[in-house]
Amino acid sequence: MTQPRQEPPPIPPPVPQPESDFYWEKCRAHELWLRHCRACDGTYFYPRDICPGCFSRDTDWVRSSGRGTLHAFAVVHRGPTPAFRDRTPYVAAIVELQGGARMPTNLVDVEPDPAVIKVGMAVEVVFEDLDATISLPKFRPTAG
Repeated sequence: MTQPRQEPPPIPPPVPQPESDFYWEKCRAHELWLRHCRACDGTYFYPRDICPGCFSRDTDWVRSSGRGTLHAFAVVHRGPTPAFRDRTPYVAAIVELQGGARMPTNLVDVEPDPAVIKVGMAVEVVFEDLDATISLPKFRPTAG
């Protein structure tokens, strides 16, 4: 007897922290914002109050264009937890955004095949609404 196909469990959402509340509010509005250090003029991800480059606390927020290049990727064929097992294959990636920040993410809207995906390809941000409070930034190849 075959059992009906069940929906995979939901992806566990990130838990916003006081340092990242602004980031998640902007993601919910489908805007990508990064931390910027005024002391060394660098942008960085993940959102935190202290610059990882020079350790300055003189930081603010800047809106990202959401464009960048694929820095690294892996096609995942065995999901690490039940929430991801039925979603394979998927592409785990690191995107280098304009401005230099590197961000771990997923590459979407592309065949999960290394013959199609190339390091250095242009990508742009898209958002996946997990629930009413969390929208995850993901990236897809830039059209054109």
